[in-house]
Amino acid sequence: MLILGRKYKFTKFEKQRLKKKNIQTTIVRYTDKESEEVLKEIKQTLKKRKSKTIVLNTKATVDDEIIKYLTNLQFTQNISIITIEKFMEKYLEKCYIPDDHKDLAYLENIKAFNTFEYIQKRIIDYIGAITLLLISWPILLYARKKIKQQSPGTSMFKQLRVGKNNREFKCIKFRSMRLDAEKDGAQFASENDPRIFAWGETMRKTRIDEVPQILNVLKGDMHFIGPRPERKYWIEQFEKEIPYYNERHLIRPGITGWAQVMYPYGANAQDAKQKLMYDLYYIKYWNAWLEIKVVWKTILIVLGKKGV
Repeated sequence: MLILGRKYKFTKFEKQRLKKKNIQTTIVRYTDKESEEVLKEIKQTLKKRKSKTIVLNTKATVDDEIIKYLTNLQFTQNISIITIEKFMEKYLEKCYIPDDHKDLAYLENIKAFNTFEYIQKRIIDYIGAITLLLISWPILLYARKKIKQQSPGTSMFKQLRVGKNNREFKCIKFRSMRLDAEKDGAQFASENDPRIFAWGETMRKTRIDEVPQILNVLKGDMHFIGPRPERKYWIEQFEKEIPYYNERHLIRPGITGWAQVMYPYGANAQDAKQKLMYDLYYIKYWNAWLEIKVVWKTILIVLGKKGV
């Protein structure tokens, strides 16, 4: 694929995902270049590498001659043209979010579940939560024992998290850090975090620490699948850089979710924005098949102990 411009810059993680899908990309920069130079580079690139698709990824006004050339390619070389927004949804399964906050038209397509969809979600919630409880109860007992051995104290804890419509609820989790983990205030977990004990690290990688949230699902605070429930403190921090971050609270959070299986643990606001792109995609394109994909990917993560 030939990508015109760098309005959105692909992350290393996204490049790896595209490579796994056998999608090769060549970027032709548009900024600070004469249109003749850009057109020449496009022609040279298409001669060297046969592209089936051209991705429009530029903020700049495209020159008339370039538009004519690109339009004719659809007929002469059977090359399709797609915007970066459509490209990301089709190939990366996430929603594009602009950096400059000038074009927020995409937000109109992000809506809460309607009544029929919500009923389907609650049926999935009960089936998923009860099935998980029946399968995992020996693991829950073992996890509780291991926590007591490696970090004496309460094995589970309740922490306020933000749910649907920005309402806080008490989220139940297995404790994976030592009791004084936040004596200096809230902070993100980092790689090789000294606050996390050995079994706690295993639980985080396999998502075992999230399993007690079954109770939150049955109570109605959460869905079985949805955006990760976050703390109000971090949401307030994220909103300073991502003012539309609260869009993810149109629906209830989940034990597992599309962002959680598609992106590694986050450590900053940029990671939060990347995860938000997946959350918005999940809300926008929700269906039963997407639910199945999340469950399957979650199982692979648990069995493989992978962070994504």
